[in-house]
Amino acid sequence: MVKITKCVIPAAWMWTRFLPATKALPKEMFPIIDKPVMQLLVEEAISAWCTDIIIVTWRSKRAIEDHFDSNPELEARLDKSGKFDYLKKVKWLNTMANICYIRQPYPKGDWEAILRAKNLIWDEPFLVLFGDDIVDNEVSAASQLVDTFKKKWNPVIATVDVTDDEVSNYWIIETNSCETDEFKVEKFLEKPKPKETKSRHWVIWKYVLTADIFKYLEKSESWSWDWEIRLADAFELMRKKKDIYWVNIKWTRYDTWSKIWFLKAVVSLALKRDDLKDEFSEFLKWLDLK
Repeated sequence: MVKITKCVIPAAWMWTRFLPATKALPKEMFPIIDKPVMQLLVEEAISAWCTDIIIVTWRSKRAIEDHFDSNPELEARLDKSGKFDYLKKVKWLNTMANICYIRQPYPKGDWEAILRAKNLIWDEPFLVLFGDDIVDNEVSAASQLVDTFKKKWNPVIATVDVTDDEVSNYWIIETNSCETDEFKVEKFLEKPKPKETKSRHWVIWKYVLTADIFKYLEKSESWSWDWEIRLADAFELMRKKKDIYWVNIKWTRYDTWSKIWFLKAVVSLALKRDDLKDEFSEFLKWLDLK
């Protein structure tokens, strides 16, 4: 039985919405309290038993590599000062998984970032996680995808349900089933109007893919900035040759793609931490009274 041991994390996008912060600091390294988004993604992959993490970066993303590397000076200082809890956390970062990096010379899009991992994937199924979504669930979204793949042995795409007003903002999956579990994809729609589809299943940026996705990504020789459409086109080509399944993910989802949603993620997760929630709650109450 084939196991999923590899995860591709595209991290070469420029994220202009967070400028000037992202001029020097990758958005994937923005902290959710004390863990950067990229670390949360790696931990999610590990929760699904992935041992090899392939991060696709580009020249302004060196901070990602440094985060998972050793830091002998810091480790020595923590050891000398007796801060062994922090020392354990820091040393774990360079042993938590086998992490390798691929450079994307130009930010052509995440479809091209996935394609660059081809030679490291070979013919294995693999997990793909993007930095847009933060998972908060006892069973991670990645684990739910992998569990579904083990039942179907075909590509699996994660979805969540959106409202009628939100449909035109997202990439939607159509299916003949009215249930919300594990079902075959019938059609991909890019930002349809609410009247154009009855489906409310929004594709989020988490997948389990099989290696034949690469030949569909290679179908077109030219690239465009419409990278979302390009990836959807590859999935649509694949769907005509083999079944693709979707699974409605069970989780509390926090988005990191906009400033307001990033703030919501930080506040929501801070209120769930035993070491922060009481004092932070009091502070929020104080703000509300002002």
